[in-house]
Amino acid sequence: MIWKVTDMPTKVDLNADMGESFGPWVMGDDTALLDIITSANVACGFHAGDPDVMDQTMRRAVAKNVGIGAHPGFADLKGFGRRNLPIPADELANAVAYQLGAAQAMARRAGGRIRHLKLHGALANMASVDVALAKACYQAALDVDPDLVIMVLAATEQERAARDLDCHWAGEIFADRAYNDDATLVDRRLPGAVLHDPAAVGPRILAMLQADAIITQSGKHIPCKIDTICLHGDTPGAVSIARGLRDHLTAAGITLSPL
Repeated sequence: MIWKVTDMPTKVDLNADMGESFGPWVMGDDTALLDIITSANVACGFHAGDPDVMDQTMRRAVAKNVGIGAHPGFADLKGFGRRNLPIPADELANAVAYQLGAAQAMARRAGGRIRHLKLHGALANMASVDVALAKACYQAALDVDPDLVIMVLAATEQERAARDLDCHWAGEIFADRAYNDDATLVDRRLPGAVLHDPAAVGPRILAMLQADAIITQSGKHIPCKIDTICLHGDTPGAVSIARGLRDHLTAAGITLSPL
């Protein structure tokens, strides 16, 4: 794919994965993050979360005018959805539609609506290299809501799938993850895969926005469309990273707003 480099965007979305607590087990500081971000990707109960957590998270998002998205993943609470599971594409499509339906119901009850969908964890990583899998998941979601914005890992097979489906989509880059030279994320088990330094994250993301490109761990530039920036709510220091990133981008004249 050839992407024409343009001027740095003046507006971008800042999203975070959240709603990933389960019963008494707390994951991340969602309340603090909702004061900083502009879109929330809410776990739908398969890899994390439960109906009560979904309700609490979505009500807080509505109160803060934060956009709400469904964040479906593998049914793998023990592995937090980060283990590759050999599940047929048609079963995964049903799982995505099921989780989206639950998210829509909870969002409506909380006074909001689901604006976007973003795959979680291992399912997202698998879809980033398997266009057929990505299409199956995205088509299932679009069958439920054709106007849904599909949030894709920029410059991967996820983006190709969204383009082929001719749907609304948003290109996403990660603030707290390192990249391989094929635009996929560095395996979490490898050194340097997850970034923790708030002082380094802001300049790194600003450089990507200025270049209209992902900058990989090796320094390679991969031209892409950047609509939204993600950080993981479960990353240690997530709130500090988010606040530092927001401040750095705002100082550079970039407005943060929901998709």
